[in-house]
Amino acid sequence: MRAAVVHSFDAPPRYGIVATPEPRGEHEILVDVLAAGLHPRVRSGADGSHYTSDGVLPLVPGVDAVGRTPQGELLYFVAPDGATGTMAERAVVDRRRAVALPAGTDPVAVAAAMNPAMSSWLALRRRVPLRPGASVLVLGATGSAGRLAVRIAKHLGAAHVVAAGRDPERLALLPGLGADETVPLLDDPEKTADHLGRAAGDVDIVLDYVWGPATEHALPAVLTARTERAEPLAWVQIGSVAGPDITLPSAYLRGANLQLIGSGQGSVTTAGILAELPSLADLINSGTLAVDTLPVPLSRVEHAWTAPEAPGQRVVLTPDA
Repeated sequence: MRAAVVHSFDAPPRYGIVATPEPRGEHEILVDVLAAGLHPRVRSGADGSHYTSDGVLPLVPGVDAVGRTPQGELLYFVAPDGATGTMAERAVVDRRRAVALPAGTDPVAVAAAMNPAMSSWLALRRRVPLRPGASVLVLGATGSAGRLAVRIAKHLGAAHVVAAGRDPERLALLPGLGADETVPLLDDPEKTADHLGRAAGDVDIVLDYVWGPATEHALPAVLTARTERAEPLAWVQIGSVAGPDITLPSAYLRGANLQLIGSGQGSVTTAGILAELPSLADLINSGTLAVDTLPVPLSRVEHAWTAPEAPGQRVVLTPDA
């Protein structure tokens, strides 16, 4: 079958031929792939930098997709561990890691939105359940996942959402998506810290998509601005677009009621993830969590991988006509 194939962690995937995967267990079936999103998680897996990478090449990238069964059923699925990736003509689906989609669902829309939406949805449903009326800071709100996080926080009952990000044009759009306040992440750490402290000093939850130096400045800015430092603050580490590491002085952990946790692959059980998928799929299918999509034929994967991305747009690989 045809597929996107990674031959080197230093080069984009190329369109090529691989063996068609075979279902192995009673729960596995082979489906035709209709749409597979090119998410940051897919890119990090393809360049070997994701924490789950085993370093084995060649590989077919792709962690999730929408596919059609031989009986015509439409499924959104997360690829089984160790299986061939989803950026191919066909893929193996473990029915225990899939959710049925209603007839008329747009496969491209679901493939584009499920992965980025899942990051904040799982964080606020499974890692730190959001209580109605809570306040949330989305750090890194101008990326696709961050934009969805603003909307999801509001949908789940947040009374106040602060959105912080670097892109001023995208930041200006976030009040229309539910942000009550916006904070530009500037190159000047002191100015950013002052603004962030005033806007988000008393939030209950931080959804952190940036990490690295940006978090090193943001975390003390929020903690030192809190009216009551003994009030719980859950800092949920989701992404690391600004860097994989931070230096965290121990005094911040002792001087505030800070809960520092992660949300990602491995921190939520497969059963827990699957339990959340139907509700999330319904929101996407209804248009509540719409994402700007760019469908690209699978044969154009190398171009799609290297082409500049439009703000807020998600590339989705689809079958060739």
